[in-house]
Formats: sequence, C-alpha cells, structure tokens
Amino acid sequence: MSRLFGTDGVRGLAGLDITAESALALAQGAALVLGRLARQEGRRPVAVVARDPRVSGEFIVAAVSAGLASSGIDVLDAGVIPTPAAAYLVASIGADFGVMVSASHNPAPDNGIKFFATGGRKLPDAVEDEIETALGGAPLRPIGAEVGTVRRFADAEDRYLVHLLGTLDVSLKGLHVALDCAHGAAAGVSPQAFTDAGARVTVMGNDPDGININREVGSTHLEQLRELVVSSGADLGIAHDGDADRCLAIDAAGNVVDGDQIMALLALSAKRRGLLADDTLVATVMSNLGLKVAMDEHGIALVQTAVGDRYVLEALGQYGLSLGGEQSGHIIFSAHATTGDGILTGLQIAAEMARTGRSLAELASVMQVYPQVLINVTGVDRLGLRGNQQIADAVAKAEAELGEQGRVLLRPSGTEKIVRVMVEANEQHRAQSIADELADLVRAELSASA
Repeated sequence: MSRLFGTDGVRGLAGLDITAESALALAQGAALVLGRLARQEGRRPVAVVARDPRVSGEFIVAAVSAGLASSGIDVLDAGVIPTPAAAYLVASIGADFGVMVSASHNPAPDNGIKFFATGGRKLPDAVEDEIETALGGAPLRPIGAEVGTVRRFADAEDRYLVHLLGTLDVSLKGLHVALDCAHGAAAGVSPQAFTDAGARVTVMGNDPDGININREVGSTHLEQLRELVVSSGADLGIAHDGDADRCLAIDAAGNVVDGDQIMALLALSAKRRGLLADDTLVATVMSNLGLKVAMDEHGIALVQTAVGDRYVLEALGQYGLSLGGEQSGHIIFSAHATTGDGILTGLQIAAEMARTGRSLAELASVMQVYPQVLINVTGVDRLGLRGNQQIADAVAKAEAELGEQGRVLLRPSGTEKIVRVMVEANEQHRAQSIADELADLVRAELSASA
C-alpha cells in the first residue's frame, strides 16, 4: 500500500481524496498518537487548528475538529492564518499539537492536512506512520465531561503579528513595499505587519473568495507583482504562496530574486551581525551552484540536504544552526520559527535594506546565478535510476567535463514516473547540451520498452 503521508502532510483533491469522513478518521488517529503524552500525564490534550481560505477548508476543519473533540482533545480554532502562524501558536501556548488545513501553492480544488508536534515542529516519518497505523484501530470514545471542547482562538492573528514585529531591530520607514498575498492566508496579516513596521505598502492578491487562491498570483505567478513593483515605484516586491510559508522577492527594476539569492543576502547579513551560527547556511541539493560559490567567497560553509524543507529543518536542529531554506522560497530562521515563514522572510529582507541603505538588487548581487536547465523526463521507470551503470557513467563524465564550473543532479520523483535531470554550468548552451544528452539517455534506458 502507498503511504498516506507525503512530503508535507496528506494532500489531494478535496471532496475526492480528502473527504469529511477521511479527515475525521485522520483526526481521530492523530488524537490517539499526538495526545498520548498529555493523557499519560493526566492532562486534557490541546490542539490548535487553522486553515487557509480555500472553500473546502471549512468542511475539512469542521471534520478535523469533530474528530479531535470526539477523542477528548480540546480544540482552539485559529481560523484563517498562515501555516507558520499555526506552528508558532502551538509553540507559544504550549499546545500538544497543531493541525493546518492547506494545500500551500496548489490550486483551490486541492487541499491538505498537516500536523505539528509539541513545539510547532513537523512530525518525523515514524510518527506519521504511527498515525497511519492508528487509523486501522478503534478510536477513543470519551463520554460526558471527557469529550473535548471546540473554542475560537480569538487573538491568534494578533499574537502572531506581535511575534513578527518582535523579530525586527530596525524600522522600515521610508521603504515602499509591494505585496502579493496570493489571495491566501497572508491577505490580512502580511499587509498589517509591513505597515506596523513602518513601510508604505501597496497590496495585490488580498481578496480571497475561497476559490481564487494562487490563481495567477503569488510566488508561483510573479508576472503581476513584477508589473506592480515597476508601475508603483516600489523599492521591492514580496510574493507569498497560499499558506504564506514561502517568499520570493522582486527588485525595483522588476527582476526576480529567488530563494537562493534571498538566503545569500540574509546569510551575509547574519554573519556581519554575529547571528549566523557557526558561519554556516543550510540549503538543499537543488540550490544553484552560485549560492555555494558566493558562500565560499565570504567564508560561509554550506550544508546541503535532500529536497524538502523538513530536511533543512532536521539539519538546522542536528547541527545547531540558525538559517536555511530552499530555492523555492521556504526560508527558516531557527531563532524565530520552526518552519518556513514567508512574512518573516519578507520583513527580514526589507530590514536589511533599511539597515544598510542598499537596494535589493545590490544586496542580491552578492550571488551570481549560474545557468540552470531542468528537464523532467516523463513516463520512465524512476526506480530504475539507481543501479543503472550507463547513466551513472554518463553523469560521471559530465561532472568531470564541468569540473568546478557546474554540476549535475539526477533525481527520481517521489510520486510520479518522472526522473528530473538538472544541469548547471557557467554558460547556458553548455548546461542545455549536457542536460539534453542525459535526458535522452534516461529516456532510452528507463522507458517502459527498455
């Protein structure tokens, strides 16, 4: 059987893959596992539940809350707030766990359910497996006064806003920020945070209606924000995704500043101020080679992990580090958050501009982005990649040819019949040529007919 939990919780088409019945059952399984310690200590378990504004979130949260309360869990319903806000609140109030109903940057018909453990941290695979196993057993059946309550977490957004503002050591007065809230969970709190921090704010994508989340807006659709930054004369643009756990930026000329460039400028800022633990940054293997080159030039070590912010988080915790993230814009500040936080990231970018008086383009120029070609080879046996000697030899040859001026990465998809071929080089045509050759070889070696 396939695993229920993916790389970021349970996700699928709401009403088909995620139904009211399955959400209720999943909540009951989570109550058994995540509420166990509180019950052993003689306490009533408490859970924070939140969602993004997509329309299906209403019935899913209702089902999740019913499953938890019927299992003896007291539920604090935080309403529509960003994913990092939910994680922060779990830690802030000492809740036993949290539930976020969101499909992040996916279109409105999709939705998802993810859990946070005590302290607002993502669940290890072993705990997710335990929840899956619990789905096959009998749920808890408390009665009378032992049944859980469902109450509104009235000041959830205010608590999170105070937390965000508390991370700043400088006013943003004098900065003009254009925000794209993706018609998502950031629509209320992000404009308020930047305004309260002193910035002048121009906003788009802040009118969620339940079905327009991520539709041609947000961090996966930057065209409108680029136009807004230039037309409004903003100093920078900040783009969130549907649940606001990621951030991409736009400089004053309308150029995209991706997660790697954001990490580079923030790492240099933190090192200069003595806040970069062990002078080390954490990034995934998909980060651009230019990030490593820039960090080497400034005496910053780079720890690389597998793809996924959960692996970045694991490395930050394992090595006691303070900053890490992904090219996609999941940036994690371990002193302030237990997950990627797009609003926090945007505030910190703006703060560095205010602190130094430099433009975003100047700050981002610390990193040269190497040309990168990514080819998704579809309809192939992704599991056959490992152990194929011809492909391994071709990769070794390409790596030798590129030397220090590029790199090669072949990675099977976690869920689809796809092998991703990524090549970076100091010249675009060189990267494209090598990527095309490797993609052709993968297609020939791993196709169904091979």
